[in-house]
Amino acid sequence: MTDLAYPTLLSGVSAMALLAYAVAALIPGGAVGAFRASLIVAWVLHAMATIVDVSGMGSAVSGARFGFAPALSVTLWLVITVYVAESRFLPIRGVRRTLALLGAFAVLLALLFPGELRPHVGSRWAPIHWVLGIASYGLFGAAVLHAAMLDRADRQMRQTLPASKSLADSASPRGNVPSSPMGLPLMRLERLTFRFVSAGFVVLSVAIFLGWLFSDPWRWDHKAVFSTLGWLVYAGLLTGRRRFGWRGRQATRWVYTGAVLLLLAYVGSRFVHDVLLNRSMGS
Repeated sequence: MTDLAYPTLLSGVSAMALLAYAVAALIPGGAVGAFRASLIVAWVLHAMATIVDVSGMGSAVSGARFGFAPALSVTLWLVITVYVAESRFLPIRGVRRTLALLGAFAVLLALLFPGELRPHVGSRWAPIHWVLGIASYGLFGAAVLHAAMLDRADRQMRQTLPASKSLADSASPRGNVPSSPMGLPLMRLERLTFRFVSAGFVVLSVAIFLGWLFSDPWRWDHKAVFSTLGWLVYAGLLTGRRRFGWRGRQATRWVYTGAVLLLLAYVGSRFVHDVLLNRSMGS
């Protein structure tokens, strides 16, 4: 098998995923069933494109492939996975077109910047470390999605509540908060946000621990520094939520800050070295 089969296969599957995402983005907001069907098709094709890219399927050289674009692509695929699952049980509106466009962007970026061949890894635990790291990205990405919906609901409620009121002010201890303009009860939306933050924090903690335990030698590089900073931000958020009852914009700002730091940890550093500096960097 020649190495030409790899880019041909990747391009073909990616093109179909892009088309499916484009169709989903163009479907009118009222056609919920049609949008969901198109998004699921795009989601499946997106997964196939990622598998082809990361596995190097069709390449003459065996070995795993990875880089900043596949990492971002997997993260957004996981976020869309959460949306597809949640939308079956909860009325989540207002983000459908955005998710379809983000999915298309992720597929296109991974097509333009496919993964770099990684035939050897330093430790047998390295693949678990990578999988847990990307899983934490997906969980925090889902938290960011819910935090954005929470902020949007807060802004829209400010237009209907007195000027001194906001989402955080109007929440009662009993959780008697009206539904958001997107149709999802606000307290449930807030709880979902923190559940994703908590799950992401646990997975990230294990990923960092494995990286520290089995890296030989451990290096305080950009990835380690930004990952640790992101971990500290989310640890501070969960502590503030538990001890001081942080909510609303005060909490969502911490969610966004932690997500940016984690993106800089791997995706950002790989982008700088692989694209801007046009050189390879060890994982």
